[in-house]
Amino acid sequence: MYRLLIADDEALEREGIEWIVKRMMPDTFEIIHAENGRTAIRKAEEFHPHIIMMDIRMPGIQGLEALKEIKAQHPNVKMVLVTAYEYFEYAKEALSLGVHEYLVKPAKRDQIALLLQRLVVEIEQEQRRRNDELAVRDKLFQLLPLAETELALIFMTDQVNEVELEHLADMLEISIGHGCALVLALPELGAEKKKIYETVKNAAKGIVKERLGCAVSSMVHRHMAVFLLDKLQTGDKVLREEAFHLGSELVDVLERHGIAITVGIGSVGAGIEGIRRSYYEGVFASTYDNQGRSLHRFEDLNLSSAEGNGEHANPSVTDSGTESAYVEQAINQIREEREQRTGNVLDKAVSFIRERYLEELSLEDVADHVHLNSYYFSKVFKQQTGETFIDYVTRLRIGKAKELMKDGQLSLKEVCYQVGYKDPNYFSRVFKKVTGVTPSEHRIQLQ
Repeated sequence: MYRLLIADDEALEREGIEWIVKRMMPDTFEIIHAENGRTAIRKAEEFHPHIIMMDIRMPGIQGLEALKEIKAQHPNVKMVLVTAYEYFEYAKEALSLGVHEYLVKPAKRDQIALLLQRLVVEIEQEQRRRNDELAVRDKLFQLLPLAETELALIFMTDQVNEVELEHLADMLEISIGHGCALVLALPELGAEKKKIYETVKNAAKGIVKERLGCAVSSMVHRHMAVFLLDKLQTGDKVLREEAFHLGSELVDVLERHGIAITVGIGSVGAGIEGIRRSYYEGVFASTYDNQGRSLHRFEDLNLSSAEGNGEHANPSVTDSGTESAYVEQAINQIREEREQRTGNVLDKAVSFIRERYLEELSLEDVADHVHLNSYYFSKVFKQQTGETFIDYVTRLRIGKAKELMKDGQLSLKEVCYQVGYKDPNYFSRVFKKVTGVTPSEHRIQLQ
């Protein structure tokens, strides 16, 4: 039911309107009475009516004054002004306040009913819009963590779609003009991986808060990256200070969980390439061995020309050209090592799939086997193989099915079960989608 507040100093007027409403629109409204403007304000606060029918001329606080106060507290309430013809100028003032409904006394039953019916329709439409907006907002909140992970992966890899990058930045309401990366080198975590990931993410967001944009990557191998992004044109100096503060806090947070980490902080860079370079620098700094310290800024490291198989060295650098060459060599080495690790992980995943593809096998099973976040594994698998996990497994199963059908020893139903499908009809649809013919048609072609 909807709540209707009738405010009029004449009891007969209020009772007359109530009688009309209950007769013309039964079981639609709960009726509330107010004999003056002050009471109307109090009743509006108490009952939160959907619609108020307000007489302009009442003793004490006038209708327009009550209207202003009620609208200030309840902006969505529907207001209907009731006025005698000689007070129409007051009604015009009310219209200027955003009230678009009024009745001139004495109003007919049909006028009252039609007006209230129209307002009920408006209320229902507004409620549906609010529900739709809440649903969209809820869906957006569900998508934001995925968008953040995707943005972090773009910073960490060499492949980028400019439109996608801008769209993700807009969704997350952050700027990618300037930023720097913190890279956390973690020990082997085992079952604690998810808990530690959430701890790092929540701590980073809590420390940075609204001062800077922040994107946290998924856990890749034993590394996590936190990208700090300039939000209010705070400048490079502030970014450096915030990054150092955040790195120190993350070290302390994980120490309280009994986990020792090393944090490498890259230099501040401009645009996608600068931020990606900061990530590589952060990876390098996170592996830098210097008297057991747990926090290293790339800019503070003493680098040499890296003779001796690229081992990390500490002598001071006086030649900026030599230092620059060393940085490029170190970053290229990190890139090559990461690509090699990715290749090794993919080889391990493919071997696992080929061993188990005839069983019930999910992407999450394979990602867990190679110790990767399932979203990141899905992304890497598609990039490296050119097809999705589902398409890859499907191709293996259909290939095996074609082999089993060659000798004619098994029925089509038995072939279906042998290659990991439980429903022959579904198997037939998948087979035709992949090969262009049904299993029966394929068997006939083999004869």
